[in-house]
Amino acid sequence: MASRLQLPDDDSVVLRVTHANVKSFSADVRFSLEMTVESVKEKLWKKCGTAVDSMVLELFDDAGSKVCDLSDATRPFGFYSPQDGYCLHIIDLDPSSVTSGGWLEDTSLVEKYTISEEAYDKLDNNFRKFKEKMVSQNPMAKENKLPENHMEDLCANIKVRDRCEVEPGEKRGTVKFVGRAEALGPGYWVGLQYDEPLGKHDGTVKGKHYFDCPPQHGAMLRPDKVKVGDYPERDPFEEDEEI
Repeated sequence: MASRLQLPDDDSVVLRVTHANVKSFSADVRFSLEMTVESVKEKLWKKCGTAVDSMVLELFDDAGSKVCDLSDATRPFGFYSPQDGYCLHIIDLDPSSVTSGGWLEDTSLVEKYTISEEAYDKLDNNFRKFKEKMVSQNPMAKENKLPENHMEDLCANIKVRDRCEVEPGEKRGTVKFVGRAEALGPGYWVGLQYDEPLGKHDGTVKGKHYFDCPPQHGAMLRPDKVKVGDYPERDPFEEDEEI
Protein backbone atom coordinates (compact mmCIF):
# COMPACT_ATOMS: atom_id res chain seq x y z
CA MET A 1 0.00 0.00 0.00
CA ALA A 2 1.50 3.35 -1.02
CA SER A 3 2.19 5.88 1.71
CA ARG A 4 0.41 9.24 1.60
CA LEU A 5 3.51 10.92 2.93
CA GLN A 6 4.89 13.34 0.30
CA LEU A 7 7.82 15.53 1.19
CA PRO A 8 8.84 18.42 -1.07
CA ASP A 9 12.44 19.50 -1.48
CA ASP A 10 12.34 22.08 1.33
CA ASP A 11 10.32 19.75 3.59
CA SER A 12 7.88 22.50 4.62
CA VAL A 13 4.66 24.21 3.57
CA VAL A 14 3.02 27.57 4.25
CA LEU A 15 -0.66 27.31 5.20
CA ARG A 16 -3.35 29.84 5.99
CA VAL A 17 -4.52 29.22 9.57
CA THR A 18 -8.07 30.16 10.67
CA HIS A 19 -10.04 29.71 13.89
CA ALA A 20 -13.70 28.78 14.26
CA ASN A 21 -14.23 30.99 17.34
CA VAL A 22 -12.19 34.00 16.25
CA LYS A 23 -13.39 35.10 12.83
CA SER A 24 -10.72 37.79 12.51
CA PHE A 25 -7.90 35.31 13.19
CA SER A 26 -5.99 34.53 10.01
CA ALA A 27 -2.26 33.94 9.64
CA ASP A 28 0.18 32.39 7.19
CA VAL A 29 2.30 29.86 9.09
CA ARG A 30 5.15 27.64 7.90
CA PHE A 31 5.12 24.01 9.08
CA SER A 32 7.68 21.27 8.73
CA LEU A 33 6.13 18.15 7.21
CA GLU A 34 8.18 16.05 9.60
CA MET A 35 6.45 17.55 12.63
CA THR A 36 3.85 15.37 14.31
CA VAL A 37 0.28 16.59 14.36
CA GLU A 38 0.66 17.06 18.12
CA SER A 39 3.65 19.36 17.51
CA VAL A 40 1.58 21.32 14.99
CA LYS A 41 -1.09 21.80 17.65
CA GLU A 42 1.50 22.95 20.19
CA LYS A 43 2.78 25.53 17.70
CA LEU A 44 -0.76 26.76 17.06
CA TRP A 45 -1.54 26.89 20.77
CA LYS A 46 1.12 29.57 21.14
CA LYS A 47 -0.58 31.61 18.42
CA CYS A 48 -4.27 31.32 19.26
CA GLY A 49 -4.54 30.14 22.88
CA THR A 50 -6.59 27.00 22.21
CA ALA A 51 -5.34 24.13 24.37
CA VAL A 52 -3.79 21.17 22.56
CA ASP A 53 -6.21 18.67 24.15
CA SER A 54 -9.19 20.77 23.03
CA MET A 55 -7.97 21.42 19.49
CA VAL A 56 -9.37 19.75 16.38
CA LEU A 57 -7.66 20.47 13.07
CA GLU A 58 -9.29 20.37 9.63
CA LEU A 59 -7.37 20.65 6.36
CA PHE A 60 -8.90 22.43 3.35
CA ASP A 61 -7.45 22.77 -0.13
CA ASP A 62 -6.90 26.08 -1.93
CA ALA A 63 -10.41 25.86 -3.41
CA GLY A 64 -12.01 25.66 0.03
CA SER A 65 -12.90 21.97 -0.12
CA LYS A 66 -12.25 19.89 2.96
CA VAL A 67 -9.43 17.40 2.52
CA CYS A 68 -9.45 15.62 5.87
CA ASP A 69 -9.37 15.83 9.65
CA LEU A 70 -5.95 15.56 11.27
CA SER A 71 -7.22 12.88 13.60
CA ASP A 72 -4.02 11.04 14.53
CA ALA A 73 -1.76 13.19 16.73
CA THR A 74 1.14 10.77 16.34
CA ARG A 75 1.28 10.97 12.55
CA PRO A 76 3.77 13.25 10.81
CA PHE A 77 2.05 16.30 9.35
CA GLY A 78 3.19 15.30 5.87
CA PHE A 79 1.09 12.13 6.05
CA TYR A 80 -1.98 14.26 5.30
CA SER A 81 -0.35 15.75 2.15
CA PRO A 82 -0.79 19.49 2.88
CA GLN A 83 0.36 21.85 0.13
CA ASP A 84 1.30 25.53 -0.01
CA GLY A 85 -1.84 27.64 0.00
CA TYR A 86 -3.99 25.10 1.84
CA CYS A 87 -5.98 26.17 4.92
CA LEU A 88 -5.63 24.67 8.40
CA HIS A 89 -8.81 25.35 10.37
CA ILE A 90 -8.83 25.24 14.21
CA ILE A 91 -11.89 24.12 16.16
CA ASP A 92 -11.89 24.64 19.95
CA LEU A 93 -13.94 22.01 21.80
CA ASP A 94 -13.57 23.65 25.23
CA PRO A 95 -16.80 25.58 26.02
CA SER A 96 -14.95 27.56 28.72
CA SER A 97 -12.10 28.57 26.41
CA VAL A 98 -11.15 32.25 26.22
CA THR A 99 -11.94 32.07 22.50
CA SER A 100 -15.57 30.98 23.01
CA GLY A 101 -18.53 33.31 23.04
CA GLY A 102 -16.82 36.07 21.08
CA TRP A 103 -14.89 37.44 24.07
CA LEU A 104 -11.77 38.13 22.00
CA GLU A 105 -13.65 40.09 19.31
CA ASP A 106 -16.90 41.55 20.65
CA THR A 107 -15.94 44.52 22.82
CA SER A 108 -19.61 45.04 23.71
CA LEU A 109 -19.29 42.05 26.04
CA VAL A 110 -16.71 43.89 28.14
CA GLU A 111 -18.04 46.12 30.92
CA LYS A 112 -16.59 49.57 30.38
CA TYR A 113 -15.57 51.95 33.14
CA THR A 114 -16.95 55.46 32.75
CA ILE A 115 -16.53 58.64 34.78
CA SER A 116 -18.41 61.90 34.54
CA GLU A 117 -16.67 65.13 33.56
CA GLU A 118 -17.46 66.56 37.00
CA ALA A 119 -15.92 63.60 38.82
CA TYR A 120 -12.89 63.64 36.51
CA ASP A 121 -12.25 67.32 37.19
CA LYS A 122 -12.37 66.68 40.95
CA LEU A 123 -9.47 64.22 40.77
CA ASP A 124 -6.29 65.65 42.29
CA ASN A 125 -4.19 64.20 39.50
CA ASN A 126 -5.45 63.59 35.98
CA PHE A 127 -3.95 63.88 32.52
CA ARG A 128 -5.87 67.05 31.68
CA LYS A 129 -4.42 68.91 34.66
CA PHE A 130 -0.96 67.53 33.92
CA LYS A 131 -1.17 68.73 30.30
CA GLU A 132 -2.35 72.19 31.35
CA LYS A 133 0.53 72.41 33.82
CA MET A 134 3.11 71.42 31.18
CA VAL A 135 1.76 73.98 28.71
CA SER A 136 1.78 76.71 31.34
CA GLN A 137 5.42 75.92 32.14
CA ASN A 138 6.38 75.75 28.46
CA PRO A 139 4.21 78.05 26.29
CA MET A 140 6.27 77.04 23.23
CA ALA A 141 5.01 73.45 23.51
CA LYS A 142 1.93 74.25 21.43
CA GLU A 143 4.15 75.59 18.66
CA ASN A 144 6.43 72.52 18.55
CA LYS A 145 3.98 70.18 16.87
CA LEU A 146 5.34 67.65 14.38
CA PRO A 147 4.81 68.43 10.68
CA GLU A 148 2.25 66.45 8.73
CA ASN A 149 5.01 64.83 6.63
CA HIS A 150 7.04 63.71 9.67
CA MET A 151 9.09 60.60 8.68
CA GLU A 152 7.41 60.38 5.27
CA ASP A 153 10.83 59.85 3.67
CA LEU A 154 11.42 56.74 5.80
CA CYS A 155 8.30 55.11 4.30
CA ALA A 156 9.67 55.19 0.75
CA ASN A 157 10.89 51.58 0.91
CA ILE A 158 8.17 50.19 3.20
CA LYS A 159 5.23 48.53 1.46
CA VAL A 160 2.17 46.60 2.59
CA ARG A 161 2.89 42.83 2.77
CA ASP A 162 6.63 43.42 3.36
CA ARG A 163 8.19 41.21 6.01
CA CYS A 164 9.76 43.24 8.81
CA GLU A 165 11.52 43.29 12.15
CA VAL A 166 10.93 45.83 14.90
CA GLU A 167 13.69 47.42 16.93
CA PRO A 168 14.19 47.19 19.80
CA GLY A 169 13.03 43.68 20.61
CA GLU A 170 13.55 41.96 17.24
CA LYS A 171 9.85 41.14 16.98
CA ARG A 172 8.90 40.02 13.47
CA GLY A 173 5.78 40.44 11.43
CA THR A 174 4.17 41.68 8.22
CA VAL A 175 3.47 45.27 7.19
CA LYS A 176 -0.28 45.88 6.93
CA PHE A 177 -0.53 49.69 6.73
CA VAL A 178 1.68 52.64 5.71
CA GLY A 179 0.47 56.22 5.92
CA ARG A 180 -0.93 58.93 8.14
CA ALA A 181 -2.90 58.08 11.28
CA GLU A 182 -4.40 61.30 12.57
CA ALA A 183 -5.72 59.59 15.72
CA LEU A 184 -2.15 58.84 16.78
CA GLY A 185 -0.55 62.16 15.86
CA PRO A 186 0.94 64.03 12.91
CA GLY A 187 3.26 62.33 10.46
CA TYR A 188 3.54 58.84 9.02
CA TRP A 189 2.99 55.50 10.74
CA VAL A 190 3.50 51.83 9.92
CA GLY A 191 0.89 49.29 10.98
CA LEU A 192 2.00 45.69 11.25
CA GLN A 193 0.83 42.25 12.28
CA TYR A 194 3.24 40.43 14.60
CA ASP A 195 3.82 36.72 14.02
CA GLU A 196 3.09 36.11 17.71
CA PRO A 197 0.45 37.72 19.98
CA LEU A 198 2.83 40.49 21.06
CA GLY A 199 0.75 43.46 19.92
CA LYS A 200 -1.93 45.62 21.51
CA HIS A 201 -4.91 45.43 19.17
CA ASP A 202 -6.48 43.94 16.03
CA GLY A 203 -5.73 46.84 13.69
CA THR A 204 -8.26 49.22 15.25
CA VAL A 205 -6.72 52.05 17.29
CA LYS A 206 -8.67 54.70 19.19
CA GLY A 207 -11.84 53.74 17.35
CA LYS A 208 -10.22 54.00 13.90
CA HIS A 209 -9.83 50.85 11.78
CA TYR A 210 -6.52 50.80 9.89
CA PHE A 211 -6.05 47.11 8.98
CA ASP A 212 -7.18 43.57 9.83
CA CYS A 213 -5.21 41.17 12.02
CA PRO A 214 -5.88 38.73 14.88
CA PRO A 215 -6.44 40.21 18.37
CA GLN A 216 -3.23 41.13 20.23
CA HIS A 217 -1.16 40.88 17.03
CA GLY A 218 -1.42 44.51 15.83
CA ALA A 219 0.90 47.46 16.36
CA MET A 220 1.24 51.01 14.99
CA LEU A 221 4.81 52.29 15.01
CA ARG A 222 6.90 55.08 13.60
CA PRO A 223 8.78 53.96 10.46
CA ASP A 224 12.18 54.44 12.12
CA LYS A 225 11.36 51.44 14.34
CA VAL A 226 10.61 49.13 11.40
CA LYS A 227 13.15 47.35 9.20
CA VAL A 228 11.86 45.53 6.12
CA GLY A 229 13.68 42.64 4.48
CA ASP A 230 14.02 38.88 4.49
CA TYR A 231 12.70 38.18 7.98
CA PRO A 232 11.01 34.74 7.92
CA GLU A 233 8.77 33.69 10.75
CA ARG A 234 10.73 32.17 13.61
CA ASP A 235 9.96 28.60 14.64
CA PRO A 236 9.66 28.48 18.46
CA PHE A 237 10.59 24.80 18.42
CA GLU A 238 13.90 25.51 16.75
CA GLU A 239 14.73 28.04 19.45
CA ASP A 240 14.21 25.38 22.11
CA GLU A 241 16.68 22.95 20.55
CA GLU A 242 20.05 22.53 22.22
CA ILE A 243 23.16 23.27 20.19
